[in-house]
Amino acid sequence: MGPAGLMAGSQLAKSGHDVHFFDHKKAAGRKFLVAGNGGFNLTHSENLEDFILKYDQELIQKSVLNFSNHKWITFLNKELKINTYIGSSGKIFPEKGIKPITVLYNWLNYLTHYGATFHYEHQLLNFDHQYLYLNHLGNPLQLKFDVIILALGGGSWKITGSTGEWMSLFEENQIKCEPFQASNSGFEFENWAKFQELEGQTIKNIRVRYQSTEKEGDIVVSNYGLEGTPIYYLNRAYREHPNEVLFIDFKPTKTIDEIVAILTKAKNKTEGLKQLKLSKTTIQLLKLRLTKDEFTSISSLSSCIKNLKLQPFGLRPIDEVISTSGGVSIDEINDSYQLKKFPTIYACGEMINWDAPTGGYLIQGCVSSGVSVAEGVEKNTL
Repeated sequence: MGPAGLMAGSQLAKSGHDVHFFDHKKAAGRKFLVAGNGGFNLTHSENLEDFILKYDQELIQKSVLNFSNHKWITFLNKELKINTYIGSSGKIFPEKGIKPITVLYNWLNYLTHYGATFHYEHQLLNFDHQYLYLNHLGNPLQLKFDVIILALGGGSWKITGSTGEWMSLFEENQIKCEPFQASNSGFEFENWAKFQELEGQTIKNIRVRYQSTEKEGDIVVSNYGLEGTPIYYLNRAYREHPNEVLFIDFKPTKTIDEIVAILTKAKNKTEGLKQLKLSKTTIQLLKLRLTKDEFTSISSLSSCIKNLKLQPFGLRPIDEVISTSGGVSIDEINDSYQLKKFPTIYACGEMINWDAPTGGYLIQGCVSSGVSVAEGVEKNTL
């Protein structure tokens, strides 16, 4: 179980309903904890008007408008006793010293306080309009409920339990699903071996562009290509148009004419690059990418500093990426997140086909969908 299911259960348990959680792992929130390894950003401080544009589905946008980043932070502060702060990039983190495990434990204790019950090592076998069919340590179970909320996750980081194996079950029940695709992934490039000497090095304050989508920030050179928030941000554009070119602007604050002028006036190329304040990693990448004649030509070098072209050929395997798009088709659920073919069953979180960039937007989308599900349950069935 992850943030979507935990939030749906939190709303219903606090309202006095008898809430039971079932997880096929031995503990809750495995992916929630792994997500904290790279910096546990819980949401973003961006204004709501711009915030919702990060989501590609109107259903999720409406949920985030309903349960906004501000409401999520209020829930963390007041209900879970987790104080937060805004980082330099606008991302919102737990107060320094608070680890992801503390957030999770506080959340589980909150749910226990309101009477929720947890059942681990229960594998989902099937469902119908009233029953869940489970396997608990080899023992088949048939359990009847008034309402079933499914928050089964996407397809990334299988070790955490987010296997996506449920998709075949949904298709057997005539519920349309879209194939999982990598999201918030690094870009792979052909003929990258010569750049591997730069592996692990960061290039700061650049702008990347793919089609009409662009993003500023820091990128990291990996052994297969490029990673980092700006690269992840372009994933959706890449999936929609996989044969286009990636452009990198290493000096977003300067025009190409200004770059040409600096290199021309400098007593030599080394001094000019120093005046441009390009990092050693950037200069080395340019040297590896360009021919000797191109690197010594002010025109060619300036053009590449401003618009270095690279041709991506793929994203990383799904199990390595931060999140996935794909899952239950939006057409299969209504505005309350009910499955149209099974009105007593709701779905929320990453198992639904929506996409958003990393940076707090993923967790926000999940918890917001969980709130919408709880509100739908209250409105429609209880």
